[in-house]
Parts: sequence; C-alpha cells; structure tokens
Amino acid sequence: MSLAESTASSAASFQMADHRTPLVRNCWYMGALASEVGRTLMVRRVLGTPVLFYRTEAGLPVAMDNRCVHRSFPLDKGRLEGDCVRCGYHGMRFDASGQCVEMPSLRRAPGHAKQRSYPVRERGPVVWIWMGDAAKADDSLIVDLPWLDSDAWRTVSGSAEVDANYVAMHENLLDHTHFPVLHGDAVSTEEYINSVLKVRQEGNKVFMTRELPDSPVAAGFGHIMGIPGRRVDSYSDSCFESPALHVSHSRFVESAPQGEARPFHFNITHVFTPAQQNSIHYWWFFSRDFQLDNPEIDGVLAAGINKAFTEDKDALSWIQAIKDEAVEPLPELSFAPDRPGMLMRSVLLRLANEESKYSANPS
Repeated sequence: MSLAESTASSAASFQMADHRTPLVRNCWYMGALASEVGRTLMVRRVLGTPVLFYRTEAGLPVAMDNRCVHRSFPLDKGRLEGDCVRCGYHGMRFDASGQCVEMPSLRRAPGHAKQRSYPVRERGPVVWIWMGDAAKADDSLIVDLPWLDSDAWRTVSGSAEVDANYVAMHENLLDHTHFPVLHGDAVSTEEYINSVLKVRQEGNKVFMTRELPDSPVAAGFGHIMGIPGRRVDSYSDSCFESPALHVSHSRFVESAPQGEARPFHFNITHVFTPAQQNSIHYWWFFSRDFQLDNPEIDGVLAAGINKAFTEDKDALSWIQAIKDEAVEPLPELSFAPDRPGMLMRSVLLRLANEESKYSANPS
C-alpha cells in the first residue's frame, strides 16, 4: 500500500478538530492592531464576546466586556473619562480593571459590580488578548515576531473578515498543494508542490518544510524580486504556532553569472482570531529584506497578496457554507500531502478537549 493510500485509509480513525470543535480559549489572540486602539472606545467580537478596547492616559491598552453588568447596556455607547468608562444608561463608572468606582444613584459604588476584563499585551504592531483562564495568561506564550517592527525588514499588511472556521484557515496555510490550482503561477509552481515534504511536530506546534533546487521561480515572486523567468533554489518552511498564529518563511537564492549567491527572504505572518464559531478576523503581514526603500514593490506585493488571500477567503467561505447546510457530518478523504493539516487538527482537538474537561471538572 502506498503512503497516500495508507494515509487515506487511516484518516477515518485519526481524530481531528473540525468546524464543530469548541474554540480554544487559553491562547493569546490578536485583539487589534496597536494603531486601532486609542482614546476612542472600540469594539471587536472575540470568541463570541463583544470586547471593548481603549488606552489609558498613560497609553496602556485595556480590554473588558462591552456590556455593563447592571443592565447590559453597551459601554461603547457611553464615554471615556480619564482612564474610566462611563456607562451611558445609568452612569456607572468603571476603571481600567473593570471595577465600578461610581454609581450616581448610590452614595457608595457597589464593590461587587465589576466588569470582566482581559489580560492584554502590546508587542510591536499587535495588541494580544487572553480570553481564557486569566491565571494561565503566560507572557512567554506570545510568539516573538521581531521582523514586524525591525528596520531590516519592510512589511505590507492587510486584513479581512472570513466566514469560515479557524481550523480550515490553519489547514489552508499548511496545504501548499492548492497554490498553483487556486492561485495560478503567481505563488507557486507544480514542480515546487511536488518537492519533498518534511513534517514534524514539537509539542503543540507543527512544522513543514520544502526545498527545490534549480527550478523556475514562481511568476509573482520573480516579478517582485526582479528576476522573472530565472532559475532559483527555493526553500520554505511553515509553522502552526498556536490557534491564533501561523508563520512562514521563504528564501530564494539566484546564482549570479559570477557564481555569487543572491538571496531574497520573505517572512509571512498570518494572525486570525475567531469572531465566533465559524467566522474569523484575519490579519496578514508580508515582510521582505530587500529593496526596503522601493514603495513600488509595496504596491505590487500588496496587490498580489490581496488577490491570493481573497481567493483563499472565497474558497473557505464556500466550503463553510456547504458544511453549514449539511444535515449530517460530511465524510472527507485525506492523503499524504494533508499530513501537516491533520497533525494541526489533532492538536486543536486535544487542546479543546482539555479545556472542556477542565471546565466540567474545575477541581
């Protein structure tokens, strides 16, 4: 039996997360771009919960439920007073920790009246939020992304709302075999997706790599690097870092006539946060380490990436619609190239099950 046949035949017994699996909450998710959070009340739905974001006068980001604990009035319809939020219904005032510090109709603020607030951390262009057990909000779990605010890299970015589950988005990013089919030759080539795939799992992370020496460069990358039609050595790696984060690195090396290597590097950062079960907020950052002062490349790169990501968004939304309309679970086949996604889905299922078990047995 071939590896592909073996993988397909064993897929039914391989336990994997899908669009019905409960969302993992104990994770640092992207709440907002740092540039979005300021001295104006902003709301974003995160894991099914409307969350209010703002900054204190000292510039620290704050996140709390956007629902007054008194009568569920949306706090963003109130106003910001110093570091506090004033509810626009009965005037209760909450500090940055969520504690009520004033209620106009009472002489003393009710000490038990407290909004649920969430741990937040600002790292470069990202404000991260922890929606799960606050006692488990370990700062060391925030993945370092130094290229996003380094002078040695130039980054273009974008965002989208996607009507799909985050399991599907992670699997899409670990599946390079769809590149030349869905995206044409702009992103990859058939020769590249048939190169040797190496996969490994380390704890809750899944890594995959591909290498292809002396092959035609993909049209989109070739145009951006100024070497269209040339032959290059191609290297790429992708990593499922967490339920919120996927990071890829690509390196292309062209041999100059004199035999000197000419490398080009790209770091692609995908961050997505479930708005609710089957819809996500999606941010992408595409970084390069060459021609840092060329804004023309920024425009070409942004246009190409937006086109590819829109194709992904449409594909995943169509797939989600089919699953939503199904009256019973839909069986799917898996094959050898699906191995990275299958491992990722097993990790997500285990994390979700562990949280469910803890919630059911808090002792």
